[in-house]
Amino acid sequence: MKRSICRCLLALCLAFGLFISHSIARADNILEYQVKAAFIYNFIAFTQWPDTTGSVINLCVYGEDYFGSEIDKLQSKPVDKRHIKIMRTSAPEKLADCQVIFFSKSVSGSLSSLLINLPGQPILTLADSPNAISHGIMINMNLVNEKIIFEINLGIVRQSGLDISSKLLQLATKVHQ
Repeated sequence: MKRSICRCLLALCLAFGLFISHSIARADNILEYQVKAAFIYNFIAFTQWPDTTGSVINLCVYGEDYFGSEIDKLQSKPVDKRHIKIMRTSAPEKLADCQVIFFSKSVSGSLSSLLINLPGQPILTLADSPNAISHGIMINMNLVNEKIIFEINLGIVRQSGLDISSKLLQLATKVHQ
């Protein structure tokens, strides 16, 4: 399982030409949420943000945090002319302050009601829950056959005023219009 996840992460990073802070020597020790944190960085990096987006991209983790300290490694990491700020919240009213929201599996049953207050806003929504795309999530990750795969709801992405790089779209297992 770990080797397949490592190969998938390495392929994604090579495809994007990005540097990952994990060394090759540690590649065998990468766990699922370490890989998902790297995917999240790439999702952010390959999203075109409106000019009105400030210099900080607030990455909010909503619900139970399965990342532990792995997501914190993205704190202050540069993305174009911006940098990432990690926030954890369990308050739905705080979600409007986020540019990226990762909805934890623990809140998968309430995704539709959480997303209803966010339509049309340039907020990239991410999850790793079965059927999250059908509830309105923009990018959903899944672990399938020991590999992280993802699908994109391009229609919702465009409605929000965001744009996803064609490179990222090519790597998705499914792109919903």
